[in-house]
Amino acid sequence: MTKAELVEEVARAAELTKKDAERLVEIVFESMIEALNRGEKIELRGFGSFRVRERSARRGRNPKTGTPVDIPTKRIPYFKPGKELKELINEGASEDAHKESGLS
Repeated sequence: MTKAELVEEVARAAELTKKDAERLVEIVFESMIEALNRGEKIELRGFGSFRVRERSARRGRNPKTGTPVDIPTKRIPYFKPGKELKELINEGASEDAHKESGLS
């Protein structure tokens, strides 16, 4: 799903104009980014949690030349799906597998 598709879905589900839905989605994303930048964990019950992890500095190699390269420390966003989300996704996957195998 793209951001545009998400905006369309929000507009349809909440009976908003596309412009209002787009602003709403932007506000949610901006709020999440700001919270992560402050080092806060975002926990959405039934969906999952977002947080920032620090990847320590390390020595890598330039894939083209093979020469060693120092890779600096950096912060990366990390998403951990919640139990309910995992169950819902696996429930759908097991239903698809049953359909494909001819079992119901």
